[in-house]
Amino acid sequence: MTAVSIQEYAVADAADGPYAVTVGPDGALWFTMVHSGRVGRLVPGGQPGSRQLDPGCGPTVITAGPDRALWFTEYQAHRIGRITTGGRVDEFRLPTPECGPFGIAAGPDGALWFTETAADRIGRITTDGRVTEFPLPVAGAFPSAITPGPDGGMWFTLNQANAIGRIGMDGAVAVHPLPTPAAAPVGIAAGPDGALWFVEIAAGQLGRIAPDGAIVEFPLPDRAGRPHAVTADDQGTLWFTEWAGNRVGSITTGGVVETYDLPTPRCEPHGITLGPDGAVWVALENGSLARIRRAIEG
Repeated sequence: MTAVSIQEYAVADAADGPYAVTVGPDGALWFTMVHSGRVGRLVPGGQPGSRQLDPGCGPTVITAGPDRALWFTEYQAHRIGRITTGGRVDEFRLPTPECGPFGIAAGPDGALWFTETAADRIGRITTDGRVTEFPLPVAGAFPSAITPGPDGGMWFTLNQANAIGRIGMDGAVAVHPLPTPAAAPVGIAAGPDGALWFVEIAAGQLGRIAPDGAIVEFPLPDRAGRPHAVTADDQGTLWFTEWAGNRVGSITTGGVVETYDLPTPRCEPHGITLGPDGAVWVALENGSLARIRRAIEG
């Protein structure tokens, strides 16, 4: 039997909208506040702090870069942002206007790779701000989350094309359609089994895609739960958020699913990451971060 402990920590006002969360090179949790245009920082057990950006820039996904800084997308301002652990911010405007950058992750080549939801492109930005864009072979695809894969490529979800994509370091793109129609994949993460795991927000499922393109899907107990983001822990399990179901869930690589209700109703769980303390942390749009710690009971 699996038991979890869930604690919620207020880090902002409900109107600020904590959205994504990651771990920085300083061992702190860094998170975006999409509605107020801020980037926050929390050391587990400490008090939260934040840095104000352009209030309307819409910071969304945030990730640790190869340069000991945090990189994030500004969805509304169509920029990529960088913040050092000391709080210095640099912003980089993108070549394509109104492109809507969303997902971002560090690649194996020492650069950051990101999705452009409104431009059907994948972007690459070096740590000194040089940007290259790669067009996708699908129109209206709404590329969303992106993550490095075990095969040296970057894997991403195509929310409106109902597919998973892969781009190599040479810019070559492959597209893998999903078996379930209109599944609308969003979050994606590398799993401990050499595959990529993703969530299907409109179908209420998780999916697994091997580097060769083979796909398996796992229906969730609540098909209306709207799974949003996924991450791997350090014990071989994947964790995901269900923002409509007000839950977090776990899935083993064998497909065993468990779900856990969050204490606060309508808290809207979004981003999820493995924290520096070994617990799973979730950004709640109601103004908090949730810490989930699992124990196995005999």
